[in-house]
Amino acid sequence: MTSKAKRILGIVGAAVAAALLGGCIFLNTLMPIITGYAAKNLASAVFISGRKQADVEALDLRFSFIKFNKNKVDYEKKTVTSRFLWAKSVAAYREGYGVTLLRGKNNEAFLSARYPLPEDRYADYLEWGDKALSARLEPIADALVDQRSYNGHPFAFVVLHEGKIVAERYDSGISAGTQLLSWSMAKSFTNAITGIMAGDGLVDIHAPLDIPEWQGDGRKNISLNDLLQMQSGLQWNENYGNRSDVNLMLHREADMGLYALSMPLAYEPGTHWYYSSGATNIVMRYLRGKFPSDEAFLSYMRERLFAPLSISNPHFEPDMNGTPVGSSYLYVTARDYARFGQLFLDDGCIGDRRILPEGWVDYTVTPASASEGRYGAFFWLNRCRVCPDVPEDMFSCNGHDGQQIYIVPSKDLVVVVLGYSPKPHKVVDFNALLRDIIAELE
Repeated sequence: MTSKAKRILGIVGAAVAAALLGGCIFLNTLMPIITGYAAKNLASAVFISGRKQADVEALDLRFSFIKFNKNKVDYEKKTVTSRFLWAKSVAAYREGYGVTLLRGKNNEAFLSARYPLPEDRYADYLEWGDKALSARLEPIADALVDQRSYNGHPFAFVVLHEGKIVAERYDSGISAGTQLLSWSMAKSFTNAITGIMAGDGLVDIHAPLDIPEWQGDGRKNISLNDLLQMQSGLQWNENYGNRSDVNLMLHREADMGLYALSMPLAYEPGTHWYYSSGATNIVMRYLRGKFPSDEAFLSYMRERLFAPLSISNPHFEPDMNGTPVGSSYLYVTARDYARFGQLFLDDGCIGDRRILPEGWVDYTVTPASASEGRYGAFFWLNRCRVCPDVPEDMFSCNGHDGQQIYIVPSKDLVVVVLGYSPKPHKVVDFNALLRDIIAELE
């Protein structure tokens, strides 16, 4: 071999080695996401929803690198360990709290904490309504859940009309008592908690937040209203398909709100709209800071929001800092989600009892100034007719992989659909579903 050939071979070899090294370094940065996603979601599905490991792995975790994890469920310690190549993540269930990805060094102290659950389960005040309407909606329930004719893989379907149940259906292995993941529908619950605290005089949504990290720059002007309307101006990448801000926050960070509030300012607050799960976790961290302990905050949420809605033992899962992950991690039942939707349909009241302050629902459905009618305050709007065959006054709680609460005031209608219906090809055709339901009302 000539010296020139050896030099070329050496250059090629060095380039290949550099590419492999670079690839390994980049892959290593993805490991907390790959293993963390599997560990967290499998643990919650098993220990909260009561689903079988094999079913979750075959459906919810069967995509991208996630499907290559080796998962071990420890039913005694209530942990899940997920391994991929050289990396692993551990998620643990704690009574009263739910599941948290273990990040950091103080895992023993964290795992020893428990939140005492109330002994009494609340009575479900929902009743069945018009039997004739229920009969007309049966074929739609069949088509959605049993036949999957609307696409996706729904787990649960509940329809309320005039405040009463007129349709309800569950997939195999799921029941009315199964707590299911909210994903971003949790943002709307964070809206409700913020409203209650505003009504109690604990926060002012229009005042700049007194967050120490923001006082030296333009971030000091950000208000809760800016965050609720997704117009904080903070830099953020919500792309779920890569090493984005949202994926790093949910799967790598011990303190998710702190990670989000550490982002620099990209725009003047209140001038640009873009979706940010980080904004919600900043809000939740701020709300939590108004209470002396994690337990005090959880008790406030239970007493002021969950108990009036007859939601028994909700799991609003926290990060390692103890803050509930307001962007993503709430587990309650399908009927619980339906009662929450009805609360907003009824202007924040349950019967004669006011839960949300007067005017809060109107504020919630007022479009954010830069959203082009798409978004209010942690609720989506149909002003832009994203569902063209549904009344314009519809507003909704939207969650990843097809979790939905639709509220249609003009039809006195609440529709809940939960399950695993990922974009782009397997998402439920919600416009067609709502159109068909409304047709049966009329």
